[in-house]
Amino acid sequence: MKINGPIKALGAMSGTSLDGVDAAEIVTDGVTIKAFGATTYRAYSDAERSTLRSALGRWPGDDLAAAADVVAKVHADVLSGFEDAALVGFHGQTLAHDPGGRGTHQLGDGAALAETLGLPVVWDFRSADVELGGQGAPLAPFYHWALARFIGARAPCAFLNLGGVGNLTWVDPAANRPEADGALLAFDTGPANAPINDLMQARQGKTHDADGHVAAKGRVDEAIITKFMEHPYFYVMPPKSLDRDAFADLTAACDALSDADAAATLTAAAAMAVSEGLRHCPTPPETLWVTGGGRHNPVMMQMLAAALDCPVRPVEDADLDGDMLEAQAFGYLAVRVARGLPTSCPGTTGVRAAVSGGTLSTPRP
Repeated sequence: MKINGPIKALGAMSGTSLDGVDAAEIVTDGVTIKAFGATTYRAYSDAERSTLRSALGRWPGDDLAAAADVVAKVHADVLSGFEDAALVGFHGQTLAHDPGGRGTHQLGDGAALAETLGLPVVWDFRSADVELGGQGAPLAPFYHWALARFIGARAPCAFLNLGGVGNLTWVDPAANRPEADGALLAFDTGPANAPINDLMQARQGKTHDADGHVAAKGRVDEAIITKFMEHPYFYVMPPKSLDRDAFADLTAACDALSDADAAATLTAAAAMAVSEGLRHCPTPPETLWVTGGGRHNPVMMQMLAAALDCPVRPVEDADLDGDMLEAQAFGYLAVRVARGLPTSCPGTTGVRAAVSGGTLSTPRP
């Protein structure tokens, strides 16, 4: 696919929090952000979410027909509602992530989606990175570099995505390309919304702790937090990444707590993991820009502000859309893949050299 200048790309993201599918348009040449376009969100139904949840931790070769059907139908439904997109970035649904072992598994058939939409689709973004020794995650950092330059950042800043897992990107906006030495450092910080969402689903039949109301009524169990912070992951130097359920012991430790105390403790764990992660940054960020669902939780944001030494601000303060940032990222990355530009590098995933991941599938004439 030949790209000579900015095009309108459409990105889609379904995260490990299993809330639904975000889709967003972005106009870019894969280097500079020119404009943002239309967005939409499609929540999973309870039945769809249950089907996907039952597939978590499973790998190719397992019986995943029902989950694959959910991913295919929901993404086709969401993405067919857009017009004029020249290219689609399709992340798929992460079911398992074990970069030091079996690899990484995102459920979804981009070739079939290309046929359904009649558009070229870039997909399977992570496999090439893992095959070259990388963590395969996080992948949004190259987009964070473009965002830092788009908002006019002059000093190093950081982007924190609070999805199912938290991930942090430290950005030097003075770098002339994202793969340049010292331009980026990125890694997963620890659990974020996934344990809280699982708690709320199991105890109250709700998808999440809306506005942090349950956590706000609870008390943090400091003994659990102390034990949590002794986890070996926090002693590993970045880049590094996590599976959604890597901290199952934390969830189990909260089983005996009340709903409120458990929610408060899990929320505090997410904030403390970020605080620990910031110690790895080359320099303190001027601002921590927060995106993802966790920024809607005022208890989470208050705990972050109390734990960190830099301003903590939602990305909306920079006129960005925190609900759609990851979907935009995969539209941006799709253009980079189509142009043969790198999508990850040693500073973001630990891959041996900058690599352009992703598979480009085009519909048959």
